[in-house]
Amino acid sequence: MALGLLLIRLVLGLTIAAHGTQKVFGWFGGYGPKGTGGFFDSIGIKPGVLMAVVAGLSEIVGGLLFAAGLWTPVAAALIIITMLVAIIKVHNKSYWSTSNGFEYNLLLIVAALGVALIGAGDYSLDALL
Repeated sequence: MALGLLLIRLVLGLTIAAHGTQKVFGWFGGYGPKGTGGFFDSIGIKPGVLMAVVAGLSEIVGGLLFAAGLWTPVAAALIIITMLVAIIKVHNKSYWSTSNGFEYNLLLIVAALGVALIGAGDYSLDALL
């Protein structure tokens, strides 16, 4: 079980953190704060640039903490809140992501919540504390 939790935490956490770097730094094909901020402004999340940085930092911090298994409930909360906002503001057209739906966001929410509820596992920093 501990190895399975480690795999889930690493893949989910590092993917979310990388997604955050797209917003904050423009890495991995992202648009950075200005580009993401412009999009945020267009969907009513204002001020766009500030909120892009806040969202990106939530993803980076939450993702890295989740991957490390440190303060896992806090890390999961950061991921869940960010994904809920994404569903409410962007991915709300249907269930399926191919139709701008929320299926992918829901998977991330449930995985983060599941790990938070059962614990990060033996191969985590939480286990050392």
